[in-house]
Amino acid sequence: MSALIALLLAAAPPMAIVDELDTVKREPPPHGAIGMSTAWRISDHVPQPRRMEFRRRTLDIGAAIGEHPIAHDEVYYVLDGEGEVVSDGQRATLRPGMTAYLYDGAVVGIWQRGDRPLALVIAYPVKEPVSCPAECTAPSPTAPARTDGDR
Repeated sequence: MSALIALLLAAAPPMAIVDELDTVKREPPPHGAIGMSTAWRISDHVPQPRRMEFRRRTLDIGAAIGEHPIAHDEVYYVLDGEGEVVSDGQRATLRPGMTAYLYDGAVVGIWQRGDRPLALVIAYPVKEPVSCPAECTAPSPTAPARTDGDR
């Protein structure tokens, strides 16, 4: 009986399904507030425990996630637009379908380039389970209108 209890306690939580429309808000990008962006903080709406951050962000023309040190590996995957990523001073251009895999300990950032906003998926692990901010329990009142391109 104690083995069954231990197995039940060790079981994974049920999967979480999140509609990105419940997560969207307009805000300056992190690490310098360079310009404006639309953020879909998808993993903020996942119940604990969780060990990953999974986000979508669209940087407006001229916007950037400023250079900052990271304490984990991090992935930027480009959905649309063009950007310039930096890791420890090394720069590269990213276009749709390209991924930048950035390593623990690097100083990284990404800038929107060109004439279209830069749409990204960003993912990285968290060392400790993170709590859900109070505003993540309800849709943002500042969410932009949905278009067919939002999926």
